[in-house]
Amino acid sequence: MAVASALVTETLTYRANGMMFAALTWGPADGPLALCLHGYPDTAWSWRHLGPYLAGLGWRVVAPFTRGYGPSDLAPDGNYQVGALACDAVAAHEALGGDGRSVLIGHDWGAICLYPAVAHSPDRFSRAVALAVPPLGALGGRPPDGWRAEAVLLAKQSRRSWYLAFQQLPRVSERSLDRLIPKLWADWSPGYDAQEDIAHVFESLDTPKRRTAALSYYRAMARPWRHSASYAEFQRRWLDVPTSPVLYLHGDQDGCLLADYAFRAGSALSGDSRVELVEGAGHFLHLERPDEVNRLIGAFLGRAEDHFVAPGA
Repeated sequence: MAVASALVTETLTYRANGMMFAALTWGPADGPLALCLHGYPDTAWSWRHLGPYLAGLGWRVVAPFTRGYGPSDLAPDGNYQVGALACDAVAAHEALGGDGRSVLIGHDWGAICLYPAVAHSPDRFSRAVALAVPPLGALGGRPPDGWRAEAVLLAKQSRRSWYLAFQQLPRVSERSLDRLIPKLWADWSPGYDAQEDIAHVFESLDTPKRRTAALSYYRAMARPWRHSASYAEFQRRWLDVPTSPVLYLHGDQDGCLLADYAFRAGSALSGDSRVELVEGAGHFLHLERPDEVNRLIGAFLGRAEDHFVAPGA
């Protein structure tokens, strides 16, 4: 495939976990899979810069609209827990013909479900790239700077995390999304013009059920008694830190999660992993500083041809 055609945004659909997923895709059909998972409030269009870049390196990039986000299906069982999202990622690997060369890339909620997916199935994803949310399991334990400094940090973070409680309110938070989503983008990535991205979000969340689905990611986390046994194997790993190599990226101006938490990931990840702070970037760093983020990810993953696996190997 010519490089020019590899950079064109195309669409595809696939079935996984009894659902139909719609996805954007770039790159050669025979390239190793780079599965990209978006966060909230965002869509697969979040990868419109990274997708063509990795395609130019020979990767087959697939960015699905995750469960509940149109035009993908709503979850038939109404389940949006972390374990279900991680299971979707592993099922996508199989549905898309992935192999051991495949890599998993996730931002925000995409990062949250990336960790249990890779921890559960390290043989499916050779490397992973997480943006904006470190492994939650790395944030516990004794704070590196002492409990007093931890209390100050927690107080600062609490002022940014008000939306977590607000989005638990049924109907009220759904009706507020027209105002809430633009506010979150403005607060989390100050100075970034998110007009195009916000339009994609509202196009994806175009019905009351889809709005509830997006908020249900948060509500499922706060209601563990509603978790399904179908995803128990993945749910048990939601706080696990992968042993596979992980590149973790965080914007130093992130208005959602303080950059201080990014450094917690460094000591928890494997020796082949890396943590990079992206200067001048907020929460949506891959959209704000695409050239820098693309360069870091490209250097970590390498060219697709470097991951060649001989037949029968």
